Amino acid sequence: MSAFLKVMRREFAIIRRNPVFLLGSVGVMAFSCLFYLTFFRTGLPDSLPIAVVDNDNTSLSRNFCQQLDATQLGKVVYFDDFASAREAMQTGKVTSLCVIPENMSEDVYANRRPVFTYYVNSLYMIGGALSYKDILTMVTLTGGAVQREVLRAKGYSEGQIMGLIQPIVIDEHKIGNSTTNYGVYLNNIILPGLLQLSIIFVLIYALGSELRYRKSKELMDAADGSIAVALLGKLAPYTLIYLILGIGLDLLMFGVCGYPLAGNVGNMMLGMVALILASEAVAVTLISLFPILRYALSLAALFTILSFSFSGFTFPVEAMPLALQGVSVIFPLRFYYLFYVQEAIFGTGIGGWWQYIVCLLVFLVVPILTSSRLKGAYINQNYEI
Repeated sequence: MSAFLKVMRREFAIIRRNPVFLLGSVGVMAFSCLFYLTFFRTGLPDSLPIAVVDNDNTSLSRNFCQQLDATQLGKVVYFDDFASAREAMQTGKVTSLCVIPENMSEDVYANRRPVFTYYVNSLYMIGGALSYKDILTMVTLTGGAVQREVLRAKGYSEGQIMGLIQPIVIDEHKIGNSTTNYGVYLNNIILPGLLQLSIIFVLIYALGSELRYRKSKELMDAADGSIAVALLGKLAPYTLIYLILGIGLDLLMFGVCGYPLAGNVGNMMLGMVALILASEAVAVTLISLFPILRYALSLAALFTILSFSFSGFTFPVEAMPLALQGVSVIFPLRFYYLFYVQEAIFGTGIGGWWQYIVCLLVFLVVPILTSSRLKGAYINQNYEI
């Protein structure tokens, strides 16, 4: 125990002398939370510019434009001709373009089915998708309104009219994110992912700098020659820091920001603790396998960036090729995402996510198998710096 405390006090002294450790942990997470939580504070973009070329200029077309402009997401920008509207779309000034054909109102009431043309810039994935949804909704509602007036003129009752216009009523339930808040969709995984990134980079630097600056023998002397004591003593201060950051992150997202949580915030903290420990295990494993600081940091950069893709929160892992599905199991963030889905979205409790916590804890076994290589590097200092 005395050796453990000696190593831990030594590490606290290193942290006090070198601000890069607090900057890479507290500073990175503070900036990330400030940036992402304020950037996505409105949930979804609004007032997306939608170009409209009204070649009909009747009460029907004007009503369509007014209704489109009244939506939260859309803001109508009028153009006199298609060429200028197309130029605005090509230069990124508008997200989409609607062309209302000539004599649309006359053709609608004569049942001649006029062609309504619209273009959506799908290079802007969110803006394009939301504009598409807005335009399609308003076209459908406008068509329904016209059909309702025609049926009223024919003497149909309101019940008969609605049965003809909408024979099947849709009862929509958006589970876990009822407001379609894009911040909820992204931040619940991006911020824990950035926490994982910070853990791996800071710990690799902390462990690798012992070799880089030829201090590893001093560390092993303080640990009485035990690599386990050396690792536990060095990791203890960072574990404390990251536990505070991780629990604070959960309280910030689910408490202050009010992100949807079907389960229990205490369970979310448990998942966060498991992610932190698994990330520390990954850092120890990487520096043990590659006890050269620059190599380990380069591999850590690749690992942490790929973890966002393989977590499955943007593209489902189940839709990836079978070989890549197998690769996803080496990333702790993947299991944290599965845990998050079960607890925060479905609220299943321990019965739904215990296996994912176990998978995260399995990562703790790997450093036990690889730490002997790091011990040899610490004692012999025979690796290039």
